[in-house]
Amino acid sequence: MLTDTAVRNAQSKDKPYKLTDSGGLYLLVKSVGKYWRMNYRYAGKQKTLAIGVYPAITLSAARKKRDEARDLLIKDVDPALVKAVNKQVKKHALDNTFQTIALEWHTKQSATWAESTAANIKRCLEADIFPWLGNRPIKDINAPDLLAVLRKIESRGAHEKAQRAREYIGRVFRYAIQTGRAERDPGGDLKGALTPVKAKHHASITDPKAIGALLRSISGFIGSYTTKCALQLAPLVFVRPGELRQAEWAEIDFDKKEWRIPGHKMKMGEQHIIPLSRQAIEILESIQPLTGHGKYIFPSIRSTDRPMSENTVNAALRRMGYEKDEMTGHGFRSMASTLLHEHGWPHEAIERQLAHAERNKVSASYNFAEHLPKRREMMQWWADYLDELAAGAKVINFQKA
Repeated sequence: MLTDTAVRNAQSKDKPYKLTDSGGLYLLVKSVGKYWRMNYRYAGKQKTLAIGVYPAITLSAARKKRDEARDLLIKDVDPALVKAVNKQVKKHALDNTFQTIALEWHTKQSATWAESTAANIKRCLEADIFPWLGNRPIKDINAPDLLAVLRKIESRGAHEKAQRAREYIGRVFRYAIQTGRAERDPGGDLKGALTPVKAKHHASITDPKAIGALLRSISGFIGSYTTKCALQLAPLVFVRPGELRQAEWAEIDFDKKEWRIPGHKMKMGEQHIIPLSRQAIEILESIQPLTGHGKYIFPSIRSTDRPMSENTVNAALRRMGYEKDEMTGHGFRSMASTLLHEHGWPHEAIERQLAHAERNKVSASYNFAEHLPKRREMMQWWADYLDELAAGAKVINFQKA
C-alpha cells in the first residue's frame, strides 16, 4: 500500500507510470501531474474511474472515494455512471442560478434598450443583487430571500433604487418561468414591504422671464466651449441628457436639417428624429471645426473616443448659480413641454418630439416620422421664441391660434 511520503515524493519520468495502492486504486504519475485512478469490473468489462488530482485529493481522500465506489459496485451500480449523473446535476444547477438566468435575460433584452439603460441595469444586478443571490438556484429563492437583499439597498437610503431592483428581479423571474426554470415569481409577495417612493420630477424653469435669464447666463458662460455649445443646444432640441452628450456627427444631416438618433440609444428603442432649427444648425456649425474630426459632437475633455461626462451639463448649471432643485439638464424637456403646451401646439406633436411612447398603443413600435411637418414648424417657432426671451422681450401669455 502507498504512503503519504511515497505519493509526495513520486517524480515524473520519461513515460507515465503507476503506483499501486489497494482495491484497484493507483496513482498515475505524468509529467504534468499526479492523478488518482481506480480499476474495476462492471458487467463483465474492465473500466477505469477517475477519482481526482493530487494534492487536491490526498491519499486518504482517494481511499474514501474508492470505498464509496466499491459500495456502489456491491449494489450493482456503476460508479462511473453515478459520477456522470452527478456532474450533469451540478451543471444543470449552475445553468439555473439566478446570475446565469439574469445575464441571459439581460443579453436578450438589451438589444431593445438604450445603451445607458442596459449599463444601469447590469450595474444594479452586479453590485446589489448577484453578491447575495447570484449563485443560488433560482427555484430555491423565496420572498424573504428577496426582501433581505432589497433591505440592504434600502439601508443606504436608496429607496427608489430598491424599487427598481425589485422590478429587475421580477423580470428575471418571469423570464425564468417562460423558459421553464422557475414556477413563480416570489417578488409578487413583497407588495407593500418596501418603503414607498414619492414620484420625483426633474427640476425645471418654466417661467418665461426666468428662462430668458437662464439663456443669457448660458450665452455668457465662461468655461469649455464644448460645454457651452451643449448648454446652448440643450433647450433647442430638449432631448434626454444621455442622448445629448452621446450625439455623433454621423447622426447629423445638415442638408435635411435633421438629427436622427438610432434606436439603440433611445429609451424606447426606436429611431428618433429631431428637426434642427436655424439656431441649432448655427451652434453645430460653430463647434464642427473643434470636434468634427472625431466621433462625438461633445467629446470628453480626457478622450475624444468617449462622450462628455453625464455630469458636465449639470455641473455647468451649478457653476452658473442654478441649484439642483432649480434646474437640471433633464429640465429642458419639461421646460419645452410646458411652454409649448401653453402656446397651443398639438399635444401629439409635442409628445412625439419628446420621444414619449404612447402607453395605450397596441403595438410597441411607433412611427418615428409621425407629425414631422408640424414638428419642424414647432421646433423653429420654439427656437425663435427662446431668442425673444433671451433678448428680454416682453412676455404676453396667449394661446397660439
